[in-house]
Amino acid sequence: MNKRFAQRTHTEMKDVLMDPNAPTLNEHYYMIRGDNEDRNITVWESGTVGDEYVKTYGHYHRGDGDETYWILFGRGIALLQKRAVEGETPLSDSIEEFTVTHINQGDMLFVPPRFGHCLVNTGPSFLVTADNNVAHAQEGPASAPVENDYEPIKEMRGFAYYVIQHNGEPTLVKNSRYKNIQHEDLGGLPVVEL
Repeated sequence: MNKRFAQRTHTEMKDVLMDPNAPTLNEHYYMIRGDNEDRNITVWESGTVGDEYVKTYGHYHRGDGDETYWILFGRGIALLQKRAVEGETPLSDSIEEFTVTHINQGDMLFVPPRFGHCLVNTGPSFLVTADNNVAHAQEGPASAPVENDYEPIKEMRGFAYYVIQHNGEPTLVKNSRYKNIQHEDLGGLPVVEL
């Protein structure tokens, strides 16, 4: 088994989907972890899970690490969110800042420290990125490096908004598990209630 390659299956993604029982494809995306000098590569399938576009599981970084993505092929949407803090404890259900960023081939996306991030493929073909997440240099499986914190995303069943295909266009649906969002930039996307 190659520790540098991993895929996220539908079964593994069910914890963060708007509708985990919707019909879909078996694999959502694939990851190749670089070594200390290389970049990581991620490839998303195109399509939807019910109405929700294929996306990554999403995670926060443990500590103050940042991350840069280079969009090599395709187009999509990046969801970035920073948790509100009570004392020194981040709150999973309260977001200080939420941002939607459109990403296209040739773009670079910077993820600041303490921002959770999830990338969504809204295009008709693969979405392919390279990133400089150094988690590949540490222990843990390629699909879930120990430096990445997936639990808050799992606890909330995804990010503060889901990205769905509505009338043929990317549209947002609020995740009702979040109690509040202090500041949000929705990138011009409409919001619908289902």
